[in-house]
Amino acid sequence: MTKLVRDLMHPGLITCPPHARLGEVAALLSLHHVHALIVADRDGRALGILSDFDLLAGEWLSSDPESLTVMRKLTAADLMSAPVLSVEATVPLSEAVRKLIEHQVSRLLVTEDGKPVGVISLSDFVASIAREEKPRREIVGDVMSDAILVCRDQTPIHSAARAMTDARSRSVLVIDAQGKPLGVISGIDLLPFVKDGVDESLVVSRVMHPALTIDIHASLRAAADKMIQNHHHRLIVVDDANPENFPLGIISSFDIVAEMARPGSVWQE
Repeated sequence: MTKLVRDLMHPGLITCPPHARLGEVAALLSLHHVHALIVADRDGRALGILSDFDLLAGEWLSSDPESLTVMRKLTAADLMSAPVLSVEATVPLSEAVRKLIEHQVSRLLVTEDGKPVGVISLSDFVASIAREEKPRREIVGDVMSDAILVCRDQTPIHSAARAMTDARSRSVLVIDAQGKPLGVISGIDLLPFVKDGVDESLVVSRVMHPALTIDIHASLRAAADKMIQNHHHRLIVVDDANPENFPLGIISSFDIVAEMARPGSVWQE
């Protein structure tokens, strides 16, 4: 069955008026965790698209006080890309792909009978690829997260906290200058500083805890047992056959619970 744009699009629009200042646009992008928004008039007509990349250009251009004063007066209408490229919700996904490639853009406005109803972006296509993965639940490698959030051992604590917040991660792997894992810093490690405040000179190596590892071929039961016995919520995944290699991923209690909740899991039968 041919998939249509409506099957993959992100419904609804996050908009701003053309007179919105760049600081307001930045706040909206951060609040909604999106990379772009639609600049629309009072009647909801799409006038342009403003992305985080456009704001980066504004930040780069404001390199001195005079330039900053000028840039702060700019509005969404000044930096937006126009006209807005659109695609109908009822056309095949291949048409959206063709437009993205042909015009070298990252997103398209989705319309139904000419009225804006959502957006389809590169992120939606990436997410669709991830959803095509066949569910497996036998070993650690089947459910681990391949992407690892890392920081250097001399990273200030507040920088690590910001990275965790931005990435929506509950932990960061701490490495040395050669990339060797030294430990993990998690939300629990940071809790004491909520009350007492953070010394800006304090670095993660001073508060991290030792990293527990598990082989990528170990069973999920073995991973769960290790977490329970050591009161840890996450384990660093390694290849025991190549102990000097960089870690392969991370498995957390959430990864195991998410697998239990997945349709088709033995827990959902």
